[in-house]
Amino acid sequence: MKLNIKKGDNVKVIAGDSKGSTGRVLAIDASKYRATVEGVNMIKLHKKPSAQSPEGGIIEKEGTINISNLMLIDAKDNVTKISRGVNKAGKSVRISKKSGEEI
Repeated sequence: MKLNIKKGDNVKVIAGDSKGSTGRVLAIDASKYRATVEGVNMIKLHKKPSAQSPEGGIIEKEGTINISNLMLIDAKDNVTKISRGVNKAGKSVRISKKSGEEI
């Protein structure tokens, strides 16, 4: 399945505990169909002290979220669906369905 969201895109969460939050995509796991979004779905990890990190403690970091719960935000700050098209150079591009502009 072709993913419409890529690393670096601005997205809005449309379902789940973080509904309404926006952020930038930090990583995509295509095999699990999940994405890591900056500042969304924060989880707490309990780290034991070790030689590399002698302090240990509770660390907060972003957890993954299913890509179906995300929508892309285009350049005009609109939440939009994506269509595929070909630009003048013959390259396949993503096009915003709301504004009709290339993403």
